[in-house]
Amino acid sequence: MDNKEASRAVDALIPSATSSDHFTSTTQIMDNQEASEAIEALSLTASPSDPSISASQMSLEEKFKIVRSIGEECIQEDELMNLLAKKPQPVCYDGFEPSGRMHIAQGVLKALNVNKLTSAGCKVKIWIADWFAQLNNKMGGDLKKIEVVGQYLIEIWKAVGMNLEGNQVEFLWSSKEINSRAHEYWPLVMDIARRNKLPRILRCCQIMGRSEQDELTAAQIFYPCMQCADIFFLKADICQLGMDQRKVNVLAREYCDDIKRKNKPIILSHHMLPGLQEGQEKMSKSDPSSSIYMEDEEAEVNLKIKKAFCPPKVVEKNPCLEYIKYIILPWFNEFKIERSAENGGDRTYKNFEELAADYESGSLHPADLKPALSKAINKILQPVRDHFKNDQKAKDLMKRVKSFKVTR
Repeated sequence: MDNKEASRAVDALIPSATSSDHFTSTTQIMDNQEASEAIEALSLTASPSDPSISASQMSLEEKFKIVRSIGEECIQEDELMNLLAKKPQPVCYDGFEPSGRMHIAQGVLKALNVNKLTSAGCKVKIWIADWFAQLNNKMGGDLKKIEVVGQYLIEIWKAVGMNLEGNQVEFLWSSKEINSRAHEYWPLVMDIARRNKLPRILRCCQIMGRSEQDELTAAQIFYPCMQCADIFFLKADICQLGMDQRKVNVLAREYCDDIKRKNKPIILSHHMLPGLQEGQEKMSKSDPSSSIYMEDEEAEVNLKIKKAFCPPKVVEKNPCLEYIKYIILPWFNEFKIERSAENGGDRTYKNFEELAADYESGSLHPADLKPALSKAINKILQPVRDHFKNDQKAKDLMKRVKSFKVTR
């Protein structure tokens, strides 16, 4: 298809929501310092289940602060502001491979982010990438097992508190959606593939947990072209994925340049939580000591946190502190330390800066921080445990998922 045909195809899939002729600059609303302070404050006060006001009551600035707070990086902020000003219900795309048990970053962090987006009036489409998991050889490429894992993950998000009221969150199975609209999907995939050289596609292999040096199958090489097409196929205004998915989202913006499309998907990349052991930049499902699973028992959580890397007086690359910053403080709006009077007495932190300063100075010790962290995580996970013990469907799903061999 030529440039005009491709552009029309994408236009049909993504309704125009912004206009470069009428965009509102972020700096017209607030200066950089004010914006930074507002975003920081909001990231520590947004509750997953207790939105203070409805989206219809929010100002443009308030919506922007909530949505922007999710991203460690945003491409581009002026486009995000303009989108929120022009479109009452922007569409956010998130997706996941059903590839095994769910860890706390995928479970709690995603619930927090989705609830922030819906509180600001966005619609979130969560792409259950079953075909992609098969392409990537997850669960040995067994699509039936992959479907079981997908159902199990949805049960966890329901239990942990993802706000699914009001049809603002939609779970879509890739195999079903692609088959039902194959005439739209595959021409788009082929056009993306035709316009990109193999080295450019190989640079996107990080999205699958692979590297350019890995020996890839033909299916895995095709994967980035499909994920890029998903963004347009789902009519997404915002790509809300982790920093590890950044390259394919940039590919989608480059594709818009190729077909001369002005309205590009906005990239909102969230922070990647590290593993619990030293030097683990990302949690690994294949390493139980690296991550806390969403249905881990209280004793398991306590043991994993007890063994976690947490050097005294060191804030940078400290996984325990990152858990507090990105999970505990946003969830509870505070972090409570319980300790004896001779060790400084109880202390409640309302923001990460105060906690980091105390930890760096040595007035807060890992021996006091770790039990408090375990207690907070267990409080978050208890409804999930209860659901998987009391709901027969959920219990059966978990039993089956635990019996599956995880393949990479």
